[in-house]
Amino acid sequence: MLRSVGQQKRVTGSGEDPRVAELRTAVARLRRELAGHPAEFPDRGIAEDELASLDAMAISGTPEIPRLRRSLLLIAGAIGSVSALAAGLRDVRNAVDLFGEPPRR
Repeated sequence: MLRSVGQQKRVTGSGEDPRVAELRTAVARLRRELAGHPAEFPDRGIAEDELASLDAMAISGTPEIPRLRRSLLLIAGAIGSVSALAAGLRDVRNAVDLFGEPPRR
């Protein structure tokens, strides 16, 4: 079972951190939705690049929270007004939130 964010354990059968698995799933879903969205919009490339960056961070297994949040902010800014992508964006945000807040400076 999962504990508080700071005490989560690797519990998936593959030994992958469940937060990473959730992030990869959410990112893959939003990437598919974005690829299938027919309308072009000015910041589409930014969203695609940042989703690729999130995926790469997740694959590494130890994403840095400030970088996750920066990518999320850029994605939200790029596609925030496209209502058809709102559910996928929400899922990515929820997955990023599983990693907790960035450390205070």
